[in-house]
Amino acid sequence: MRSGGSQYGTLGLVQLSRFSDLALRALMRLAVADGRGDRMTAGGIAESVNASTSHVAKTVSRLVELGLVESRRGRGGGLAITEAGRQASVGQLLRELEGPGEVVQCEGPAPCPLAGNCSLRRALAEAREAFFAALDPLTVAGIVHTPTRQVLLSLGPAP
Repeated sequence: MRSGGSQYGTLGLVQLSRFSDLALRALMRLAVADGRGDRMTAGGIAESVNASTSHVAKTVSRLVELGLVESRRGRGGGLAITEAGRQASVGQLLRELEGPGEVVQCEGPAPCPLAGNCSLRRALAEAREAFFAALDPLTVAGIVHTPTRQVLLSLGPAP
């Protein structure tokens, strides 16, 4: 697992990685700033969502690669959410960010002897997909309405 160092896989008992958590927070913060015509920096996002600038910068870099965030340099520059970012399905985004990992680690240095014939492994993979599927109908634009919008606007420094 990428966060917490647990022996359990990517979602470790339905827990998102820190990377995915920051990506969602950054997109939400940018969606609200965009509604006001503001651009933000990775440092501004980091301060407003209570995270380190270096972690947010890495996360934003991935969001730029995915076409969900636009980055401009120079005067009038900064970060802005794209239309694709506003309309992104939360479930699809998490599938992309979390990757194809499993909920439990059946392989590796000390593999489980049941790994090849385990119905629990299959059920956990289905549960992971059900978790993502439950988030598929949600979009970034849809999850930043009031009261969430008001909280996001009150976070950290002005852009």
